[in-house]
Amino acid sequence: MADKKFYITTPIFYPNAKLHLGHAYTTTLSDILARYHRLMGEKTYFLTGSDENTQKMVEAARKEGKEPLVFLDEIVSKFSSLFKELDISYDQFIRTTDQKAHWPGAQKLWGKLADSGDIYKKGYEGLYCVGHEAFITEKDLVDGKCPDHGTVPEFLKEENYFFKLSKYTEPIKAKILSGELEICPQSRRNEILALLEEGLEDVSFSRPRKADWPQGLGVPVPGDNSQVMYVWCDALANYITALGYANEGDLYKTFWPANVQVLGKDILRFHAAIWPAMLISAGVPLPKALLVHGFITSGGKKMSKTLGNVIDPEELLAEYGTDAVRYFLARHISPFEDGDITREAFKDAYNADLANGLGNLVARIMKLAEDNLERGARPEPEEFPHEYTDALKKFEVNKAADVIWERIKLLDQQITDTAPFKVIKTNPEEGKELILALTQELYGIGRMLNPFMPTTSKIIKEAIVNNKKPGNLFVRKE
Repeated sequence: MADKKFYITTPIFYPNAKLHLGHAYTTTLSDILARYHRLMGEKTYFLTGSDENTQKMVEAARKEGKEPLVFLDEIVSKFSSLFKELDISYDQFIRTTDQKAHWPGAQKLWGKLADSGDIYKKGYEGLYCVGHEAFITEKDLVDGKCPDHGTVPEFLKEENYFFKLSKYTEPIKAKILSGELEICPQSRRNEILALLEEGLEDVSFSRPRKADWPQGLGVPVPGDNSQVMYVWCDALANYITALGYANEGDLYKTFWPANVQVLGKDILRFHAAIWPAMLISAGVPLPKALLVHGFITSGGKKMSKTLGNVIDPEELLAEYGTDAVRYFLARHISPFEDGDITREAFKDAYNADLANGLGNLVARIMKLAEDNLERGARPEPEEFPHEYTDALKKFEVNKAADVIWERIKLLDQQITDTAPFKVIKTNPEEGKELILALTQELYGIGRMLNPFMPTTSKIIKEAIVNNKKPGNLFVRKE
């Protein structure tokens, strides 16, 4: 296993506002997969970051009366704080304003596209959605507004550099159909194939540098300082610039191509059309898979302040703790479809599955062990159940969590069936063997929990080795 590698990325997030539950889900889903591959002994690299060279960030900063770069640092520090609370084990946090880590690689990639004859300059006019940081067409609008952001797009007339995306419709289709570029789930694969059937159009790859933009914001187009790289050309490049693509160093040679890139369904087109086209043009291998998750709703509706159904991940973390939030996101939200969360559903799952489920099981077994075993068990690492490993290989994180909870249920039933607390009184040696077997099975559950609930996993394993009942893992919420 030691020679195997696993590289996983999240999208880089816009630092125009604090992160919401959707961002928490993306990073937690990615973290679970990264931790699983580390658990399997694979050399693993996990990348996340922030997409900073954006108009929406500048507008958000000015709305608060702050200098954009000062505003950026404040928001990005909140990103780091949330990720720390969620126990996200990323190896690198890339910032696209980083002139050492990001800019040289982004400019090198631009140069490769230009060398392939795929960059040209022309005048352009059209509708621009600041929320998407993208030009959109009339057919994309609903009642004259962007359906995702509910805003009226701006009309812009500019001279920009363009990328010959239309040239790559058939090559991308061939990569997807051959399986070289896997897109999960099947519904998203079908969606992008339908888009390719319509044919791709060339896309704007630069914007004129605005006079009022601060220095240090926007990667200059090589050979033309009057233009900065347009957000998607700049942002998508982060997946390789973070690895040192500029110099093609050891990280890049070791980890690219990515094993899986995790993203939300709203940015599928950029990652499954523009990004592969850029890589093909530049002669860079494509990522092996795109994992495209849905949105998180609340009570079946999109979260909004107007409806009063917004659930702040920081509030859940403060009330229930890190591993409880990770548990709910892992088991109760599908990686392949839209998921729903309400405060009531969260509390019910916490009480049933954690406080009365896992927490109660650990307390029962470790009380028996502490009272009746002379020393802690030293269980040999067991093989993981194939249902567990198969699910995680297919990115089915929720199904892998189900496997764990089925083991928890069976172990709970085993205590009832064998009644070691009774046997120990009449046949001490047999009772001890029963309790030892329970601790060994609990240790296996603790190992399986590692990617999902790392702190809980550690507490369980240490309790067994030290033969000491831990404090209450989860306290019932009334």
